[in-house]
Order: sequence, then structure tokens, then C-alpha cells
Amino acid sequence: MRSYASGPSAKPLSGDTIGECLAAIADKVPTGLALISRHQGVRLTWQDLADQTDALALGLMGMGMEVGDRVGIWAPTCVEWTLLQLAAARVGAILVNVNPAYRSTELEYALRQSGVRLLVTAPRFKTSEYLAMIAEVRPTLRTLESVVVIGTERTVDANDLLFEELVAGGLAGDPARLAARGASLDADDPINIQYTSGTTGNPKGATLTHHNILNNARSIAELLGYTEADRVCIPVPLYHCFGMGIGSLGCLASGATMVYPAPSFEPDSTLDAIAEERWGQMVALQSPHIVCVPISEVLKVPKRVELDHDVVLTARATGISFGD
Repeated sequence: MRSYASGPSAKPLSGDTIGECLAAIADKVPTGLALISRHQGVRLTWQDLADQTDALALGLMGMGMEVGDRVGIWAPTCVEWTLLQLAAARVGAILVNVNPAYRSTELEYALRQSGVRLLVTAPRFKTSEYLAMIAEVRPTLRTLESVVVIGTERTVDANDLLFEELVAGGLAGDPARLAARGASLDADDPINIQYTSGTTGNPKGATLTHHNILNNARSIAELLGYTEADRVCIPVPLYHCFGMGIGSLGCLASGATMVYPAPSFEPDSTLDAIAEERWGQMVALQSPHIVCVPISEVLKVPKRVELDHDVVLTARATGISFGD
């Protein structure tokens, strides 16, 4: 039984799934810029993003992913992270966000406790060798069936895939199957598991639905004034609710452009993105918003004095910050 308590509002909450929201914005502004990943040299329109999401979603279905299955993502900020977030939602799988800083014991706990069936991973990040850690804990994970690696490095398991192979398999899939799966989904279906930091014990997994995560993102995007004419600089990690919620899903709900400056927070790259991504192909384009930037770190960057002061100030039209 569903039970909602809501106060007075001029605008009702959305009842869309994430897949329906993506289809709507791709239909509305197909050639508008959806995502810019500067460190990867990738720029996708909303139609590009929708098409690539569908191909990946069909790839997941080809791997046997059913509604409610857990799909893990262990990677720094990249296009593949967001594609998997959207594709998992398209097929009704529950995305499990894995902290890029996890060590082997933390990884094993999160994957075992959530029951991840398929894990998409980067081969490494900073000093962490992800593939080696996965190999270390995999014998203890009874539910983990497949690992998909972003890039060109493979695991030692012959049944595992590269990310591009998973997408290629989806390109040969039947779009009608995906349409039928999407029609069977409900906005109140669980779609995401995010873990707490675990500072007082083992991390706790919070299960979120299309309804709550998308409406939270939409509400904050509206408060910040995101529009289809805006670009949103997202220097925070996607595994956190700020990055994948207010950041990526906020853009999805509003049609604004996601801008990823770097794999993880880098003050120089963030300032470069603000200065260089102000203008684009859209009419009346405003400057990027900054989402959740540690201001104390940005202010320490010597490079900021080399940038056009007016450019940086006007680029920060609005946003969310934290720090001293």
C-alpha cells in the first residue's frame, strides 16, 4: 500500500520513472547538449544519451538482468557511470553505488550485503587497483556473476566483458523488449542503493525509488533555476547523492547540461570548466552552475588568479557549495 504525506504546493510531484524522464527530454531537445565529460573528450546530445542508454539497457537485458536485480558501479566520474545509472533504471535494475575509495574489505561488504549480480568497474583509480581487489574478494561473493570493465583491460574470468562489448551486445537487441520492460515499471520501484559512510559501524544501504530520487533532483534544480540553457559543473563524485542526484538527475529533470571536469575533484579542472564551457550551441546559453564545490579548496588554487575574474564570477550563476 502506498502512503504519501505532502503539504501545499503549486506543482505536483512527478510520477515519471527515470527512463520516462530521459525519453521526454530527448524528445523535447534532442540536439541540446546533455553531457560534457572534459577529461574523456566526450560531448553527447540528449538524443545521443538516450540512444546509448538504450543500447546499454538492452545489453543488461542480454546479460539476464531482471527487475530488482542489483547492478554495481565502482568507478570515478565518467560517461559510463551515468550511462549505467540511466540504463539500470530503464530495465528496472537497482544501481548500487560503490565508493571509489573503498578498500577490499569495504568492497566485499557492500557487494555481498546488497547482493550485486553484475559489477561495472574501472580497472583502477589513483593508487587503488580495482581488478586486483575484485579478484581478492570474488570467491566470497555468491551472487556476483559477471564483471564488466570500463576500458581495455580484462579480468581473468573468460565470462566477463569489457564495457564496449556489453554495449555492442545491446545494439543487436530487440528494442521492443526494452519498451515492454519500461512499460512494466513503476515510479515507486526501488532503483538505487546508496551506502552511508560507515563511521559508526558497517555502512547502511539506503534504498531509493525513481519517485523520491527524481523528485528530489527536480525540486533542487528548480530551486537553483536550472534550465535547458544552463550548464552545470559537477566536480563532486557521482557515487554520492550530490553528484548523481542534484547533479546528473537535476540536469535530466531540467534539460541542463552536465559538465564533468575531471575523474575526481580537481580545483584547476573545475575552474577551467567554468571558464571554458560558458558558451555552447544553445541559444541564450548561460554560464555553468557550480554544484557542491569545496570553496576552501578552490580558493587555494594559484591558477585562479590567471583566469578572467569576471568570467569566473559570472559563470557562478548559482549553485551549492560546502567548506569553510
